[in-house]
Amino acid sequence: MDESTEHTDLAQENRQISRIAFWAFALNLLLALVKGWLAYTSSSLAVTAGAIDSLTDSIASLAVFAGFLLSTRKTQKFPLGLYKVENLISVIIALFIFFAGFEIAGRMINPPEKAPDITLSVLLWMVVCTAATFLFGKYALYIGKKTGSPTLISEGRHREVDVVSSLVVLASIVLNYYQIDFQFMNLTIDRIAALLVLVFIVQAGWELLSDGMRVLLDASIDYTALDKAREIIEKEPAVKQVNSLVGRNAGRFRFINAEVELRIDNFRKAHDIVHRIEENIKNEISHVERVNIYYAPIESAVRLIAFPVLKDGDAICEHFGEAPNFVIWRIDIEKKSVDRKTVIENPFSQEEKGKGIRAARYLVEQNIDMAAARKKLDLSGPGYVFSDAGVETLKVTEKTASEAVERLLFQPAPHK
Repeated sequence: MDESTEHTDLAQENRQISRIAFWAFALNLLLALVKGWLAYTSSSLAVTAGAIDSLTDSIASLAVFAGFLLSTRKTQKFPLGLYKVENLISVIIALFIFFAGFEIAGRMINPPEKAPDITLSVLLWMVVCTAATFLFGKYALYIGKKTGSPTLISEGRHREVDVVSSLVVLASIVLNYYQIDFQFMNLTIDRIAALLVLVFIVQAGWELLSDGMRVLLDASIDYTALDKAREIIEKEPAVKQVNSLVGRNAGRFRFINAEVELRIDNFRKAHDIVHRIEENIKNEISHVERVNIYYAPIESAVRLIAFPVLKDGDAICEHFGEAPNFVIWRIDIEKKSVDRKTVIENPFSQEEKGKGIRAARYLVEQNIDMAAARKKLDLSGPGYVFSDAGVETLKVTEKTASEAVERLLFQPAPHK
C-alpha cells in the first residue's frame, strides 16, 4: 500500500467515524425529546428517568463528536496529534454510564408510589425507542471494532447499557399497562431487573474506564502487535539484535519505538534499512501512526567469521555453495585470540539451484560478521545477500581456515 492510498483510507475512516458520532448525538437528542413527551403524557417516573438518561446521553454524544473532531488535528503545540482525546472521551462516557447506574439504583431503592397512566401509544413508542437504540448500538460497535475506534466502541457499549435500562422501563410500563402487580421476596419484577442492569452497568463502565485510563497512562499496546513488530524487525537480515521494543496506544492509533543493532556501518544504507522496516511495520500492523527505530552499528572486537570447508572442517572449499560444511571462528581482534570454532553442516549443498544464496542466508541467521572464501563473493548471489545483511566478505589465499584466521589475527586483510 503506497502512502497516498494509506492517507486516503485513513481520511475515509475518519469521515465514517465522524458521521456515526454525529448521528449518535442526533439519535440521543431525538430519543430524549420523544421520551420527554411520553413522560409528560403518562406521568410515569420510569419514563421520566429514561428521558433524563437519554438527555445525558445526548450531551455525552455531543462531547464525543466534538472530541473526535479535535483528536484528528495536529498543531504546533501537539505535533503528534490529539488522538488521546478519544480515550479521554471514553473515560467521560464511562462516568456517564455510572451516572445512569446510580439513577437506576435510585429507582430500585425508591420505586414510584403512584401508578402511571400507560396507554398503548406510550407502550409502542417505547418499543420503537428501545429498538432504535439497539440497532444503532450494534452498528456503532461493529464499525468501532472494524476501525479500532475507542469512540465508537464506547458509544456502542453505552447503547447496550441503554437498551437494557430501556427494557427495564419497558417491562415496568408493560406490567402497568396489563395491570400486573406481584412481588418476589418483597421485590417487584422491575426492581429485580434493575438490580441485574446495575451489575451490567458496573461491568461495562469499569471496562471502558480501565481501557481509557490504560491508554492515558501510556500502558503498552497488546503483546500480539508487539510480537508481530519484533518478527518484522528480526526478519531484516541487517538487524543483528533488537535491544528494546515498546509501544503505546493513542486513540485508535499505535506508536512503536525500537532500538536495534545493525551490521551496517554505512549511515545512508542503515537509514534506508530502518526506513524499510518502519514501512513494513505500518503496512503489516493496522493503525500504526508512527514507528521510530533508533539504530547503531555494532562496535565489538569479537567477530564471527565463516568459511566454506570440506568435511575435515578446515580445508577451504573452492565452491562456496557446494561446501559440505561451514566453520565459524569466533575471534577477538584486540586480544588476538580465538574464543572458539564451530563446524556446521551446509543443508543446501545438494540443491540444484540457488544453493549459494540459500547458504548465505543460512549463515546470516547464524549472526556472522564476515564470510571468507577463496573466490570473490561481492559480485555473486551470496555476495549480494551478505551485502544487504551488512556482512563483510573477504577473499583469502590460504588453503585452510586455520591459516587464514592466523593471518587475520596478526595482519588483518582489507575486506572485499
